[in-house]
Amino acid sequence: MRNIKLLIQYDGTRYNGWQSQEHTEQTIQGKLTKVLERMLGEEIDLQGSGRTDAGVHAAGQTANFRTRSEVSCEEILDYVNRYLPEDIAVSEVTEADLRFHSRLHACRKTYVYRIWNSAIPNVFERKYMYQVKEPLYVEQMRQAADLLEGTHDFRAFCANGRTKKSTVRTLEQIKIERRERELSLHFTGNGFLYHMVRILTGTLLEVGMGKRDPEEMTHILASLDRKEAGPMAPAQGLCLWNVVYKD
Repeated sequence: MRNIKLLIQYDGTRYNGWQSQEHTEQTIQGKLTKVLERMLGEEIDLQGSGRTDAGVHAAGQTANFRTRSEVSCEEILDYVNRYLPEDIAVSEVTEADLRFHSRLHACRKTYVYRIWNSAIPNVFERKYMYQVKEPLYVEQMRQAADLLEGTHDFRAFCANGRTKKSTVRTLEQIKIERRERELSLHFTGNGFLYHMVRILTGTLLEVGMGKRDPEEMTHILASLDRKEAGPMAPAQGLCLWNVVYKD
């Protein structure tokens, strides 16, 4: 038995997210599994590091599966990239320890949310950015981001209000970079709740528009109430950038 690790990138525009679903074939996991099973001639249980939502992209999604096949990693890489749709690619195939699990062993993830801050649309990257026409006060957004960093109960930033699991997470860093008309928000943490990054982004954008004070972040966290946080930013601006594992 072998454990194969994949590094995957995809444009999520036309997919219903990462996870396979009974009612649609338009999922990243589903497309990959189908190609792998056809190549290896056996049933594959493909495990991803996390579930990206419909319309969300990835530059460094990680997945793994076990196989009895002796096909080389190079042959797997060549085959899947030959038969996958053009908006999904596997950039690396390696053999991992049998105990490795792409989700359970992830210790850090980084998501990047891209914003096009201009009244003039960006025609060529419209599928990968969220356009905000109003001027943004970036320094105020950074002040608010500082208050969100650290270990907190992020229940107010979770779209699943009925979850019984712990909503405590450690947000190691929120880095906000401005390059001319593009604003990018980098979120790095040990894990993220359902729609957490998009709700954090929507809330920070309200600060940037002057609709909230940065100091309100402390109140929102303490409230544990989704209604206190801002709106959820659209999916197309979000990308799973990378996943880090312990050695």
